[in-house]
Amino acid sequence: MSTNSSERPARKRWQWIAVAATVLLIVATAVFVVVLTGDRRDQGVAPPGTPIAGSSTVSPPASTTVSASTTSTMSSPIEGYQMLYPFASVADAKQWQASYRQGGHQPWHLDAGMTALSFTQAYLGYTTIDRITSTTVAGSQAWIGVGYALPDGGTSTAATVHLVKTGTDEDSPWEAVGTRDKVLTLTQPAYGSTVTSPVAVGGRITGVDESLDVQVLAGKRIGGTSMIPAGGTNVAWQANVSFTAAEGTTLTITVSTGGHVADVELFAITGVRTGSQPQ
Repeated sequence: MSTNSSERPARKRWQWIAVAATVLLIVATAVFVVVLTGDRRDQGVAPPGTPIAGSSTVSPPASTTVSASTTSTMSSPIEGYQMLYPFASVADAKQWQASYRQGGHQPWHLDAGMTALSFTQAYLGYTTIDRITSTTVAGSQAWIGVGYALPDGGTSTAATVHLVKTGTDEDSPWEAVGTRDKVLTLTQPAYGSTVTSPVAVGGRITGVDESLDVQVLAGKRIGGTSMIPAGGTNVAWQANVSFTAAEGTTLTITVSTGGHVADVELFAITGVRTGSQPQ
């Protein structure tokens, strides 16, 4: 059957209209996909390791054991903090840095995790805390969770150690300066304060049938007390501890509890300096 010649232009027009509609549909779909992808990115979908505003990877977490003076006007990141371990001063840290540059001496000082574990085990004496449970590094500061193995194969965090770089060089070593405390806190004496013996030590704890041990360290244990009963929900604890140290000595005061599944299950620390003893 033949086709009327007057129908051909009309048929072509409808074919072009159909093609144009298809093209418009494809373009609209592409735009929708782009917009949808952009919306997901704006809602926080980012590549791994990308800092997100408000997260703890870009803002130092609140801590009961850090100085309030942490402004960027300081000449060194460590200023305003108590140097607890492994160096007694910035000069000591720079001496190590020089030896490292010459012969690679003790490279673990450049690893925040290894420094936190060494501080916990070798200095504080908590040898059963043998693993890193979390790591947050933000520029010249780091927060390293340290903990122990649970009977069921899991892990538990005993404390989060706060570390700060001793300088601005790439190979400036890490220094332990305190802990970020939650369940067990040590708020007395205040961080960076001057103390004399005996010192009143205290904080708060949440736990059941706890027994607290307190020690004062200055390179080694120079005072302490143990078997302090505590427990409850956010309950205050306190003790008086005697020690012997020369004026101006930096002290590390620690409190720990354990005995349920491990010798040390929680600990907290603060850093202070000794003043002159009253006459």
